[in-house]
Amino acid sequence: MKFFCIGDEDAVWGFRLAGVEGRVVTNAFEAKEALAVASASDEVGVVLITEAAADSIRGEVDFLVYKSGFPLVLEIPDASGPRAGRRSTSDMIRQAVGIAI
Repeated sequence: MKFFCIGDEDAVWGFRLAGVEGRVVTNAFEAKEALAVASASDEVGVVLITEAAADSIRGEVDFLVYKSGFPLVLEIPDASGPRAGRRSTSDMIRQAVGIAI
């Protein structure tokens, strides 16, 4: 199982230094296309997507998080830091799975 990063240049290049493949996106169309490629791959198990990219394609991200279940999609802050009012990862897991961990 592989990781795949979708987001701005800083995020994608940072994860590439750790051996994680990814795609730099600058608009909603590119983000949607990158998410489709990642979710169609049998090798990708975890998609890391920046909050800005996720916000631009909220419907597709929410579908994968709450309906599909695979791959696991995690929203990460970009270089500017976490967005105000951002749900924590544990809150997202609790909502998706129905239990607190």
